[in-house]
Amino acid sequence: MSEPDRATDEAVGATPPPHALLRPQVLWPFLLTALIWGSTWYVITGQIGDVPASWSVAWRFALAAPCMFALAAITGKSLRLGSRGHLLSLALGLFQFCGNFNFVYRAELHLTSGIVAVMFGMLMVPNAVLGRVLLGERVTPRFFLGSLVAIAGIALLLVHEARLAPLDGPLDGPMGGDVTLGIWLTLGGILAASIANVIQAGRTGRALPMMSLLAWAMLYGALIDFAFAWITSGPPVFPDRWSYWGGIAYLAIVGSVITFPLYYQIVRDIGAGRAAYNGVAVIVIAMLISTFIEGYQWSALAVSGAVLALGGMIVALRARHH
Repeated sequence: MSEPDRATDEAVGATPPPHALLRPQVLWPFLLTALIWGSTWYVITGQIGDVPASWSVAWRFALAAPCMFALAAITGKSLRLGSRGHLLSLALGLFQFCGNFNFVYRAELHLTSGIVAVMFGMLMVPNAVLGRVLLGERVTPRFFLGSLVAIAGIALLLVHEARLAPLDGPLDGPMGGDVTLGIWLTLGGILAASIANVIQAGRTGRALPMMSLLAWAMLYGALIDFAFAWITSGPPVFPDRWSYWGGIAYLAIVGSVITFPLYYQIVRDIGAGRAAYNGVAVIVIAMLISTFIEGYQWSALAVSGAVLALGGMIVALRARHH
């Protein structure tokens, strides 16, 4: 979902060999990370519906935060951030671990998980714009061209999604929700994630240990999530489904804590440009899961949209890092 872009922006070092991705020590973490992140989009669907989305987000990071603190301690990272570090962590908690995820969980009430994942592939667009404005990062014309192609593909996928609506409710999507609302919620999640990505790529963020920064951000995010959930959805909800709590554990530990170190090692081994292709692999896996489990219905329009979206993302990613 939005989270790995920090490592992409931070990577430095020598140019990796052309076929570095094919080395086993890189290929297997690459595939495992893509598989996990690709699956999390679907797992989220089991966290919503009978449980308020806000409480599902709160439980996820209530578990993820102590696990990330433990990982930081085990790896010998200092947990001292200073006042600026804590302010940055608070901002990340607000935008990334509260705003972003609350938007995403609600969006999946209205759109299939694969479509939300594809839309999130365009996170690189606001990242580039905000990075240019706030950090002075260079953006090439080829990046914008690729982004426009990808946006056109996503638009076709959304048109296909709307066409699956029942005749008695033109805005009702295949998930039984409002397609238009789902789009706006996803865009809200993208914007929140982009703000988090850009502010953590600044000078203060670069000077802090990543695991420690994430641990505090998840803690602050969980506290904000609890307050937001209580205000908007009432007292805590404790489902009696083991599948629900199993999903929480998977999203918190596997989808949030385990994957970060794997991805950062990939960035160090093969560089930021090649590592960014992980996001494309995540989309492919998410769409496959949506097809076989959620019953996503393909058409010529949807296939054309998927091809344009993935192709445009590849063009844009290659341009962003060259």
